[in-house]
Amino acid sequence: MTTYFTDKTFRFLRGLARNNDRTWFQAHKADYERHLREPMLQLITDLQPGLAAISPHFRADPRRVGGSLFRIQRDTRFANDKSPYKTWAAARLFHERAREVHAPGFYFHVDAGGGYAGGGLWQPDAPTLRRLRDFLLENPTAWTEATAGIGREAAWGGETLKRPPRGFPPEHPLIEDLKRKDFVASRRFDATVVLGEDLREEILAGVRATAPLVDYLCAALDLPF
Repeated sequence: MTTYFTDKTFRFLRGLARNNDRTWFQAHKADYERHLREPMLQLITDLQPGLAAISPHFRADPRRVGGSLFRIQRDTRFANDKSPYKTWAAARLFHERAREVHAPGFYFHVDAGGGYAGGGLWQPDAPTLRRLRDFLLENPTAWTEATAGIGREAAWGGETLKRPPRGFPPEHPLIEDLKRKDFVASRRFDATVVLGEDLREEILAGVRATAPLVDYLCAALDLPF
């Protein structure tokens, strides 16, 4: 078994939370590289066999730029919070066609308090959202089967409409799912897991728990799983 992060990782993240500015970050960039970025890239690499066993159509890409790892810099252009850096690390395990279409995928996140791993489709555009809702109307039994384990092994996330979407029957038994704006679920773990030997397996457990959901979303969008 392998550990990826240490107390020094958490020390860096907590320090960044207290001093979220470019001067502090540049002074501690070596800590970022050694204790957060490099371990994340190794973790992404080590997830490749387990991810391939779940589906051959998703990628754990350890490239330093343009791969699975999200940049630590925040996009503050339209945000009220102008802090320049994220106080966590995260990665996407993306579909092989993600650069062509808005595709579902898997995701994991670690911070000084713990983390989570899961999958789904976050903030689909209007045409994609309509396709998902139409597919759900046409295939309700498969949806119920695909999401049956989420309450036990993961938890729903994302936003939902307050009212039924226009054109969909408000009395439909799956109306709460039709109201979803995001189709995502995740499985949480605590800080001891982030520092321990079971982190890779915990992330894969989150992927497996949400794989039926992602499989269903792929079917709705004519993507292989």
